[in-house]
Amino acid sequence: MERDYYAVEIGDVPQWSLDTPAPVSGGEIEEPWMFVEGRRVAEPGPLKTKPFHAGEERTFSVANADRLPIAKEQVAHIFRELAPDDVQLFPVEIEGTTERYYIVNATRRFECIDEVNCREVQKYPSDGAMPERTGEYRAISGLRIDTAKVEGARVFRPMGWEVALIVSKEVKEAIERIGNTGVFFNPVAGPRVPNGG
Repeated sequence: MERDYYAVEIGDVPQWSLDTPAPVSGGEIEEPWMFVEGRRVAEPGPLKTKPFHAGEERTFSVANADRLPIAKEQVAHIFRELAPDDVQLFPVEIEGTTERYYIVNATRRFECIDEVNCREVQKYPSDGAMPERTGEYRAISGLRIDTAKVEGARVFRPMGWEVALIVSKEVKEAIERIGNTGVFFNPVAGPRVPNGG
């Protein structure tokens, strides 16, 4: 069954900026990027974070440069109910609030980028400054995916461009009904819209 899909993007609204989560016991997570690689990870133990830029609390936001998804209880419940096979949810304490929040780890990724319909795709050249990354994506704008290659998943990351978190229309609409998010949803399914998308 073909679905509409959307990339979760940082919203242009006043909101807090959350730091990279760390263990409650102290120190740092050995691989803080593990939550944005599109793979299942081992239970990390109790985690905490704090706003490094104060602002309005949001029900769903992304932390730091890693764009780590962090969801309030109501939004986490949506992922739990609509995409139980596609995500892991890890509790995270946020300094300054008693509300319950969770890291949302997408556990699946697919080789699904539709390069022909993306607005622009840049790859690292063999004669560039990073020859070890030759052929890997350097930048993508106007992302489009081939929905036939995602096995009906409702939450996932595109292989090679894992910075993008993709959700299905059902997940998007359920999150929007809760509201007060720090994100917006950019359509990524279907052909590119001329002069846009």
